[in-house]
Amino acid sequence: MPVLAPVPPMSEVTIALHELVPYALRHYFNGSPDRPYYRTRRYDFGSSLLFLPLVRAFLDTCAAEQSSDYRYLFTLLGSELASNALKHSRSGIPGRSYTLLCERKRDGLRLTCRDDGIAKDTATSVHDRSHLTVDPGGLDPSAEAGRGLAMVDALATEWGDNGRPGHRAVWLFLAYGLQGSRWPELAR
Repeated sequence: MPVLAPVPPMSEVTIALHELVPYALRHYFNGSPDRPYYRTRRYDFGSSLLFLPLVRAFLDTCAAEQSSDYRYLFTLLGSELASNALKHSRSGIPGRSYTLLCERKRDGLRLTCRDDGIAKDTATSVHDRSHLTVDPGGLDPSAEAGRGLAMVDALATEWGDNGRPGHRAVWLFLAYGLQGSRWPELAR
């Protein structure tokens, strides 16, 4: 077998994140309520943590016509779902992706994060169900893990998942008036 020459190191290139977004979808990320009457917005994000600022811009724009508290909270909770998809699923493997789907309801926003499933090598059947559970001590600042899902549980109006470890979809609903969220009592 012939020996191949080593690949020379490539220089790093920095580009603005918005250059990665197709022109027709840039309004998803501009932070402006210029198109507030959408029904759904969906975007597929790459497997790198470097895309998280783009995720936050997407979430902030989805909630653009709401109060600053609502926008902050929706962006915070949605970023947590995205981070969990990268950390705990195959969506964090280079070349993979996850999807954020924001649905505008009459009384709030529903966000669904669909990932590529568990990162373990175990085979899962479409009939396998394993719903996510919140760590009871997750809100303890000294806890080493489980804080993110505990935060979603405490601050979202409702949340849940499809229970399918092979292709997980975690959703949250945040009411416009923040009913059902502990945020109003914590923000005082």
